[in-house]
Amino acid sequence: MSFKLAVLRGFQLSRSLLHWGLKPAARAAAKLRGEPLRGVPVGRAAQPRPFLPARYRYFRVSLGGLAAQLQSRGVRRLLSAASPRNRVVFLAFGLGAGLVEQQLEEDHASTAACREIQALFKKKFQNSFKSFTSGYKLNDYVIGKQIGKGCNAAVYEAAASFAMPQEGGRCPLAEQKDSEPHLPRSVAHFPLAMKMMWNIGAGSSSADILSSMSQELVPACPQALKEENRSNTLHGHFGYVPRKMSAHPNVITVYRAFTAEVPLLPGAQEEYPDVLPPRLNPAGMGNNRTLFLVMKNYPYTLRQYLEVSVPSRKEGTLMVLQLLEGVDHLCQQGIAHRDLKSDNVLVELDSDGCPHLVITDFGCCLAEGDFGLKLPFNSRCVNRGGNACLMAPEVATAVPGPGMIIDYSKSDAWAVGAIAYEIFGQRNPFYSAGPEGLDSRKYQEKQLPLLPSRVPTDTHVVVRLLLRRNPRKRPSARVAANMLHISLWGGQALDSQDWSSMKTMADWLLCQSAVVLLKGCSPSRSTVEMELQRCFLANVNLDDLRAAMGFLIFGRAQHNF
Repeated sequence: MSFKLAVLRGFQLSRSLLHWGLKPAARAAAKLRGEPLRGVPVGRAAQPRPFLPARYRYFRVSLGGLAAQLQSRGVRRLLSAASPRNRVVFLAFGLGAGLVEQQLEEDHASTAACREIQALFKKKFQNSFKSFTSGYKLNDYVIGKQIGKGCNAAVYEAAASFAMPQEGGRCPLAEQKDSEPHLPRSVAHFPLAMKMMWNIGAGSSSADILSSMSQELVPACPQALKEENRSNTLHGHFGYVPRKMSAHPNVITVYRAFTAEVPLLPGAQEEYPDVLPPRLNPAGMGNNRTLFLVMKNYPYTLRQYLEVSVPSRKEGTLMVLQLLEGVDHLCQQGIAHRDLKSDNVLVELDSDGCPHLVITDFGCCLAEGDFGLKLPFNSRCVNRGGNACLMAPEVATAVPGPGMIIDYSKSDAWAVGAIAYEIFGQRNPFYSAGPEGLDSRKYQEKQLPLLPSRVPTDTHVVVRLLLRRNPRKRPSARVAANMLHISLWGGQALDSQDWSSMKTMADWLLCQSAVVLLKGCSPSRSTVEMELQRCFLANVNLDDLRAAMGFLIFGRAQHNF
């Protein structure tokens, strides 16, 4: 055996020892330290066995100690008459164990640095209406024209004297003025949006309404409901609904939620006469009271914005990234939106003119406390979600039966991949009719159309990976977002450094943290790009980052091929 092969053999043996002995070593070390093990009653510490040899205990307690012993014996054997092969293998065995111990220490240090970065950037998202302290009655608001209508609600622009400072002792929000040329409606004078739900079969009591429409309350802030009404939102159509969800820059926030009598608003008789109560329309089927939700008024839906604007290549990537960050936040909270489409995404422009996106309309969401992102699908009566065209393959092809469960953990991320086509100026392939249209139940990945050539390579890779049929081969929203973060902020370091090393990744994260902190100290206003960087650092995880790098390297190779 050559010297090189002998050294390699020693390293392989030390690595095998690590994998074989790591768990037994931890158990033996716990015994020696007197720590309780599983199955040991509380208060009765496991003591070291007296007949265990001291040398065995030493090896099991410390991998570093084992390496030191092996290296010492390897040196002694070099000076003895042992065979050359055995001497070299034994020494390499000790050196390999020492390197493994050093690598473990570096990994622990990188993980600790990562946790410090998370803690530094984990901050509570604050909404812009800090003085929003009232508004639990319909009479508190001035309602303007209708700005949207769906299958279960109508949305109107609204204003309130407490939502903005008064000027000259009068509330200027009640005065409607002409919209600015680049805005489709008078957002400056009606900064709020009021969503009036259509109540067909929920009854007219506040408790029944809040319970039946509780999915709409998932993004509500803690002060959205009056104290006495918060206990009525425990159960909805799909079971237990969380009482609150932490705010996020890319998810809508419901400021107020209350029940009131249905008013006759502008366009009601023409737009939705059948859902009005009989007192407003004798032929109407609606109840007298319903749920009202108050949110921030955004100038566009994503569909409306894309009809009048063409995002640049970087803006398009940032828009996809914002959707992934919003979806990842929902997944962390155990929530699946299940109706993600361009009509359910709102847009405004930041101070630099970059589109800022928020996810809205949670009427079809899954937010069960017992099952999380998994839904038992034992009957066709179980609602599997909203828009059938943008339903992920694993959801669209699910067949009800005993023990069947639909996993929604990656379904919203799949929908983001489909919406990306619209963001980059193409028709959504899952909306298109005719032979060019795709059906999520039976499409093949090779049928996916190519994105325009101006789309960055890494963004193209992410979109293709998000639209994989097999959810096991599809990256999660967190990993897909990390891929775009690395592509956007990694720069030349992405191609020049060894990203398989956790220390390299941790060093890069520390540099990025310093850059973001320095930008945050400047008097410049917050932008979409800065907010995304903060979200990335607040959720960074070295395992997810390593998975993102693996997907990115694989996707680039496939794309170039």
